[in-house]
Amino acid sequence: MRCKTLIIAALACLLAGASGAMAGENIQVGPRPYYLVENMDDGPLKESLEMCADKPLKRTAFSIGHRGAPMQFPEHTRESYEAAARMGAGVLECDVAFTKDRVLVCRHSQCDLATTTDILSIPELAAKCSKPFTPARLDPATGKVLEPATAMCCTSDLTVEEFKRLKGKMDASNPAATTPEEFLGGTPSWRTDLYTATGTLVTHKESIELFKKLGVKMTPELKTPSVDMPFDGDYTQEKYARQMIDEYKQAGVDPSMVYAQSFRLDDVLYWLKSEPAFGEQAVFLDEDGVGEFHQDKPATWSPTPAELKAKGVRIVAPALWMLVTVKDGKIVPSAYAEAIKAEGMKIITWSLERSGLLTDGGGWYYQSIKDVVRKPGDTYTLVDVLAQQVGVIGIFSDWPGTVTYYANCKGL
Repeated sequence: MRCKTLIIAALACLLAGASGAMAGENIQVGPRPYYLVENMDDGPLKESLEMCADKPLKRTAFSIGHRGAPMQFPEHTRESYEAAARMGAGVLECDVAFTKDRVLVCRHSQCDLATTTDILSIPELAAKCSKPFTPARLDPATGKVLEPATAMCCTSDLTVEEFKRLKGKMDASNPAATTPEEFLGGTPSWRTDLYTATGTLVTHKESIELFKKLGVKMTPELKTPSVDMPFDGDYTQEKYARQMIDEYKQAGVDPSMVYAQSFRLDDVLYWLKSEPAFGEQAVFLDEDGVGEFHQDKPATWSPTPAELKAKGVRIVAPALWMLVTVKDGKIVPSAYAEAIKAEGMKIITWSLERSGLLTDGGGWYYQSIKDVVRKPGDTYTLVDVLAQQVGVIGIFSDWPGTVTYYANCKGL
């Protein structure tokens, strides 16, 4: 049976990785890529991916660890980063926020501590939250949630010493919670709490040292502050953006190893002007998709690829769905993707395997191709279009082993 063959091949691949595909490496992607391949529709792509089943694996910069490997590990933790590197991610991401005493730390959002850490279980730290825990209001007869439980705890509420007391957990909350302990639950069924016994939070500087040790490139994202800037009177956005780059310079990291990111175009333009060595690989994270944007209607694009190119932007990173559309029942590059390529800019995209199961169209990240996405194996159909037709240079994934396998198979 083909399934049995693939499982045997997966074990063989793990053994090959254990012997070292490259000096000092032990790349293991586990069974997931083989499961996805087995689930694909029969055809040339499936056959080509099957033929790579026993191929030794190497680390690849095409595979980017989105917050590490948060499908199963608490995001932006040492354990999550190490898991992503083990799966062959050649680039790791630290989303950068700042503490009350202006130390840069790795958090996806400045104010996500209530859902990504155990802060609510530490009363003296929970008391410092911008918005303390408020229990859900439930219908006494039915138990239905009338008003969801809420809490907002920010890195800027804590000193770095206090921040380091926290433990990372899976990003989730329970809207029906009536106690802080209940609020900490809510992990989606397609993720797991198996690896939450430890969740070591790191500062930005610590992430740099860890990434150097792991031998990977680095893609810090300067998070848009959730507090008013200047913070505490004189900490401006420019100081914040400069501080992030300065920490790479202080650590002796070559600019070619860093892909600084921001959703704020002004941050990217600042780096291009003030730190050109780092600005050359600065990434503009494109979120046009949250407005009236349509990937095949140029009138809805703002800024346009031509406008970005004119400002000096070299790398653009739109969401997955912005780069693809459906034509004659098949996934193909969108007009937006073609326009970016026409301007000669490089493309990175985000974030694969963040939507859970694809049995219902895949959710937000797959919205432009939902009519043709129906099963897990469709993941590789999308990846192949992004790699071979759109021409992306990297894909963020919540489970980097999936992208690592494809990249090795296709020589990327």
